[in-house]
Amino acid sequence: QVQLVQSGGGSVQSGGSLRLSCKVSGFTYSTYCMAWFRQAPGKEREEREGVATIDYFARTMYANSVKGRFAISQESAKSTLFLQMNTLQPEDTAMYYCAVKPFDCPSRGPDFLDSTAFGYWGQGTQVTVSS
Repeated sequence: QVQLVQSGGGSVQSGGSLRLSCKVSGFTYSTYCMAWFRQAPGKEREEREGVATIDYFARTMYANSVKGRFAISQESAKSTLFLQMNTLQPEDTAMYYCAVKPFDCPSRGPDFLDSTAFGYWGQGTQVTVSS
C-alpha cells in the first residue's frame, strides 16, 4: 500500500522560509515522478497547480512562479521528499500536496502538470504567508 505522509508547513511572514516533508512508503516502481502541487484558497482540486518535480534521475523542474526560490529534493530514491521554500510571498499561500506517479515526469514542466495523472497523494499541509 502506497502512503505519502506530509509534515511541515505553517505560517510565516513575507520573505520567510519553510520546509515541507513527504515520507513515501510502499511505492515500488523503479521509474517515477514525484511532485509538489498547491491549491490556492477558493480553488477546486482540479485546479491544483504544479510547483516542482523530481524524477528517478533526480532531475528537477520548477514552475516559473517559484523558480529560484523553492528547491525540491529527496533523501534517497523513493523515500522522503522535501520542498524548501525561501523568500515566501503572500501569493504562495495555499494547501501544499506531494504526489507520486510511475514513469517519467512530463517534459513541459510543472506549469503544465496534470494533477489527474498522479494517483498517490499526501494529505496536504497548509502554508500561510502574511504581508
